[in-house]
Amino acid sequence: MALLNQEQIKEIIPHRDPFLLIDEIIEMEPGVRVVATKHLKEDEFWFKGHFPEKPVQPGVLTIEMLAQAGAVCMLCLPENKGKIGYLAGIDKAKFRGMAFPGDTLRLEVEIIKVRGSIGIGSAVATLNDKRIVTAEIKFALSE
Repeated sequence: MALLNQEQIKEIIPHRDPFLLIDEIIEMEPGVRVVATKHLKEDEFWFKGHFPEKPVQPGVLTIEMLAQAGAVCMLCLPENKGKIGYLAGIDKAKFRGMAFPGDTLRLEVEIIKVRGSIGIGSAVATLNDKRIVTAEIKFALSE
């Protein structure tokens, strides 16, 4: 069951169609940890060109999904209300598996460091309990 649906997510982060890439938040401890999901539909815009004969989820878009989930986690804190979270860096990214139309990704981000307006999250995307993307994502919060 969703803790936040897509309409509630839109109240926290500024992303909109076609670039709001998370469907729901299912677990969250604000400023500490978040779990979101993305249901990969066959008509997602990127599948038309990646790849027409065998659609596969682009790893870089999975990183963006993780970043959006992490942004929700940080921007729901009262002191960050109204700010925007910008992706400031990606470290230790590993692409360990593939996802396809019809799959549901579980997107987990644990905030491991915050100093002022800059932070780092440990991010993991799983499919059927198998890690398919891992990374450390750096973010910057701004007005």
